[in-house]
This record gives sequence, C-alpha cells and structure tokens, in this order.
Amino acid sequence: MADVSVVEVSPRDGLQNEKTLLPTAAKLDLISRLVNAGATRIEAVSFAHPRLVPAMADAEAVMAGVPRVPGVSYAGLVLNRRGLDRAVASGVDEVNFVVCVSDTFSRRNQNMSTGDSMRSAIEVVAAARERGLFTTITLATAFGCPFEGEIDPAAVIALAVEAYRGGVDEIALADTVGVGVPTQVRHLVEAIRAETGDHVALRCHFHNTRNTGFANALAAVDAGVTVLDASAGGIGGCPFAPAATGNIATDDLVYLLERMGMRTGIELGTLLPTAQFLTERLGYQVPALLPRAGRFP
Repeated sequence: MADVSVVEVSPRDGLQNEKTLLPTAAKLDLISRLVNAGATRIEAVSFAHPRLVPAMADAEAVMAGVPRVPGVSYAGLVLNRRGLDRAVASGVDEVNFVVCVSDTFSRRNQNMSTGDSMRSAIEVVAAARERGLFTTITLATAFGCPFEGEIDPAAVIALAVEAYRGGVDEIALADTVGVGVPTQVRHLVEAIRAETGDHVALRCHFHNTRNTGFANALAAVDAGVTVLDASAGGIGGCPFAPAATGNIATDDLVYLLERMGMRTGIELGTLLPTAQFLTERLGYQVPALLPRAGRFP
C-alpha cells in the first residue's frame, strides 16, 4: 500500500478555535513535540488579522521560535497579500490560501465573494512561488455549508480546475464543518483528477463533527490521495463555523493507517503524550481515543 503523508494542523487549525489561548512558549512546546514524533509538514500559524483570530496573534513570534530541523516544512495560512507579506517575512516554507466554495461562508469568513477570493488566491500563489515557497489552495466548505446547505460538486470541481490552471502546487479539499461522507469524497477526488491528471497534488482535510471523518480519510486514500490533514489530540475547528468540532485526530489516524500497512512517518509512542499535554493546557479531555485506549498489540 502507498505511504500517506500527514500534515499536522494542531498548532493552527487545532488551536485557533480554542477558548483557552496558549502562550507562545506552549505553542512552541507543542510544535517541538510534533517534530520529535516525526511530523515533517506542520501548519504552524495563521496570518489572519489578530482581531478576527486572537489565538493566532503571535504568529511571527511562533515562527521565530520553531525548531529548524532538516526535512521539516512549516506552513502559514494566508487570506490576502498582506498575509503573504507577513508569512514571507516570518520565514515560512509553505503558504496555504483558503477559498470558500460557499459564497455566503466566504463573505462571512473573508469579507469577499468566492470569485474574488479565488482571484486573490491565484495572485498570492504567483507571488509566493516567485519567492520559492510551496503553495496550497484549500477549498473550504467543499462538502457542505452551515449557511447554504448542500454544495454543488460542479462548483468545487470548477474551482479546483481554476486553482490548477493558476499554478498552485497542491489543492486541498476541506470538510470545514464535518458533513461529508465517503461517496462525496470519492466523487470529488475522481472528478478533479479527471480534469487535472497528476499535474497537481491533492490533499484532504476532514473534521469528525458527525463521526464520518475517518471513513472519509479512508475513502480519500482509496481514491489515490496520499496527503491528509490531522490534528494531534483531535483538537480544532473553525471560528466562523457554528458548532464546529475537532479535526480528525493524528493519533487515531496514524494507528488506523499503519495497522492497514501504510507508513506515515509518525512515531505513535512519541506522539501519544501530546494528547495529555493538550488536555492539561486546554482544560478538557481532548477527543482523540488512542491516547486513552492505548496501542495494540
């Protein structure tokens, strides 16, 4: 079976929706734990406006302190050219621009239409690539929207094709509010591949809000996706999505994939104590199940 690369998003998507704001030192402790466990792609920060996402207000300070280890790539989420400028100055290796497929969600989240957001994304991608950065466009609300309901798959496919033609290195399909099911995953991945071939990398981002996140992850892998987002401890959610809950847990995902014979590069024995660290820091039992149940055999 093919190996699966895990993009660890707990420092960014994991922490951005938490009521408890961790100090910079605690964030750097989390990132160091992830690196020590074998994570090689880490979405460390967001360059959203601090007033809108207070948990990410110390993005520059976090990037100044991350462990610089050969083979480890740090990503920053950007929403506009100003965000890109901050990201470049902070020394990120990758930038991730989010485009919301739902126009209503886009206007609430980024104060612009989906069309304007994609045009901005392509401009940012071009500028980032000129600076030697790896680029991702994440299509948020690709499986459903809390305001508009069902999302037309044709709209997702069209945006993916536009991103591909705009020169992005990677397209991520995000189930921002955790409503997707495996049939949707397979359809979207296969339809986008039919349009883009293997000329752009595909990545998937799932939340376990309705307990379908891991089924969706397997559906993505079965459809040929080899890059999945996950969050240590299963923490996370979107500040702009009502009742959003956590990302699929890195702990549980790695156990699942490796028991199926796929390598992830994550060492579970080193990763598992991170869940307790997050539980203590955030003040509640994090959702991941493997840290409580233990490894097998």
